Amino acid sequence: MAVAAVAAATTTAGAVVVTEHRDRPTGPEGANPGDDAEIVQRYTRPVRWFHAGVYLTVLILLGTGWWLFLGNEGNPSPLARPLGLPDTDLHKIVGWVLTGLAGAGILLGLRAVRTFVVESVRFRRSDARWFTAWPAALVSGRFARHEGHFDPGQRIMNVLLTLCLIVLVGSGVGLVTVHGGPAFVVFLRLHKWATYLITPLLVGHVLVAAGLLPGYRGAWRSMHLGGRLRAGVARRLWPAWLERTRGEVPAERAGPPPPPGRKVLGRKVPGATTPKDR
Repeated sequence: MAVAAVAAATTTAGAVVVTEHRDRPTGPEGANPGDDAEIVQRYTRPVRWFHAGVYLTVLILLGTGWWLFLGNEGNPSPLARPLGLPDTDLHKIVGWVLTGLAGAGILLGLRAVRTFVVESVRFRRSDARWFTAWPAALVSGRFARHEGHFDPGQRIMNVLLTLCLIVLVGSGVGLVTVHGGPAFVVFLRLHKWATYLITPLLVGHVLVAAGLLPGYRGAWRSMHLGGRLRAGVARRLWPAWLERTRGEVPAERAGPPPPPGRKVLGRKVPGATTPKDR
């Protein structure tokens, strides 16, 4: 439950629309000419900082966890040595930090958690076309259209990562609070199997999110360096989200609007939802 907030780091935020002069990007077929100069913000600063805190703690936990699993207990890892801590202690401390971050995310971001869950489990028949075109689009960038806040691949990744993180955090808490017995054995097995599953998922997530694949080039900016990316990139990856942000679709197809009070051109406009409202 608590770790639903972890994955919510990749969910809703107010959109910022700013016009700037930049180098002409390579956009998807059918992109608007205005996409060349327009910059949009997909995630707000609190979401980006939360996401950064989560992935830093998860990477530390993954590194120390595998270090211990490979039989290096008693031999400090490169992360633990400068801190003068055993890897077991570092793993526990960072695990509690992640648990605290998840709890804070739930308390402070109930709306984001709800939207994340709804948008991650909502699939449409038209998503089958996206999956069919996905292998070639990894190189060409010509993704089939989808109507979600996340693309269909992201939605599957969201569900799998969230489930793995819930099991990891829950079993981790069990391991430090239960000493021996059948329950301890169960928690240990769950912790190991969740680690086996989440490791390749995180590798795939980093590969896509870092924009190392040509089709996802530019996607990393949505979570880093101000969270601003070219509208052409947003149209290639999240066309319906961009249209809802701009107010380019009918209300009945728009889905949940951006949160009230989003920023436009660097100024906060109370109650603003789309450019038409201005």
